[in-house]
Amino acid sequence: MRRSLIIFAFLGIVASQLKASVILLPMDETHQRNHLKAYGITYWVLSQGVEAYWLLNYRGGSFAFVYTPAFEKECKTRDVSYEVIADAQFAAIENEILNPEVNMDKIKLEKPPKIAVYTPAKDEKGQDIQPWDDAVTMVLTYAEIPYDVLYDTEVLQGKLAEYDWVHLHHEDFAGMFGKFYANYSGQPWYREHVRMMENLARQNGFDKVSQLKLAVAQKIRDFVLGGGFMFAMCSATDTYDIALAAAGTDICASQFDGDPIDPACQSKLDYSKTFAFERFQVITDPMTYEHSTIDNSEVSGRHVSPEQDYFTLFDFSAKWDPVPTMLNQCHTRTIKGFMGQATAFQKKYIKSNVLILGENKPASETRYIHGAQGMGFWTFYSGHDPEDYRHYVGDPPTDLALHPNSPGFRLILNNILFPAAKKKHQKT
Repeated sequence: MRRSLIIFAFLGIVASQLKASVILLPMDETHQRNHLKAYGITYWVLSQGVEAYWLLNYRGGSFAFVYTPAFEKECKTRDVSYEVIADAQFAAIENEILNPEVNMDKIKLEKPPKIAVYTPAKDEKGQDIQPWDDAVTMVLTYAEIPYDVLYDTEVLQGKLAEYDWVHLHHEDFAGMFGKFYANYSGQPWYREHVRMMENLARQNGFDKVSQLKLAVAQKIRDFVLGGGFMFAMCSATDTYDIALAAAGTDICASQFDGDPIDPACQSKLDYSKTFAFERFQVITDPMTYEHSTIDNSEVSGRHVSPEQDYFTLFDFSAKWDPVPTMLNQCHTRTIKGFMGQATAFQKKYIKSNVLILGENKPASETRYIHGAQGMGFWTFYSGHDPEDYRHYVGDPPTDLALHPNSPGFRLILNNILFPAAKKKHQKT
């Protein structure tokens, strides 16, 4: 009798495991301990050759994949909230999502994108050359999502073709060394940065840093046109378009390249070459810490107090507009603003074909925009650090262990998983 009970108990355990065949990572506000690491779990599952599903607008944009003991163990190890559910339960969820009356959809994630971060990272001696951090590399590291680092030489050599997605670190593609001249030109880190960039330009056959950066920007443009995914934050957003528009003219003051600007440079800007912005003016004064009129900053008269600095994510149709819906998955529609060298984009300079994902409507500024270029996609996200409102040069990096549910950092990770979506969902 006892043996029979043991056998029945064992069979009951096996039967329950067979029914519990799906792991669900809830992404709503109350049921997920660590939103950021949940992306890392999903990426890791994909890297094991297993498909996953992104359940758009279902409990904050949850993830689901087949149950295995190894996957469950990884969720426990990374302290990510999960639910083990039976096939029948998941089928019911699918039916709810696919109901044409609800704004949800199920997106298959097929393959983990190969990620590159465009950044100098270290100087010739192996030391950090920039006294500031980068939100994307921080969140990738925290979420345990692997990435490779490359810079100008590798981009010019065509190495981007080996990757699916590239993030542009806080770069100055205009060749003005971040417009830090007025405040930091006497600092050792600034002088070392200038020296290294000038050497890098010469090594790649250019007389000026601005020429090097233009060539790199154009290579990245070709990467996107060919089907790549490009993401940029802070100064790498507006200066990228500035560089493309200013091809063929000199917008750099003598403090940056040793000769005067072209007095007719403003009239020579070609906005047809840019991704996102048009009709802007370049700020050529080396003593002004601003690149152009694109940024809605104190220079342009921005009057938004920290207490009122929020932006709202647009709500798109999951079934008809899966791309912006994926990019806007979050457990809140209202995101706390944060400053940077490019804090916000003035709406009047944004091209009409650009998709606005998040905006501060009272301030007539956008914070998060997206577009298609050729066969690829790009996203610009303004500001420096979503969890540090005013991040100064030399400030310590944010400890994301203190912000595991950051909605601002979630937006970055949406862009990282977006290339994993089944190709039919990447049309916009």
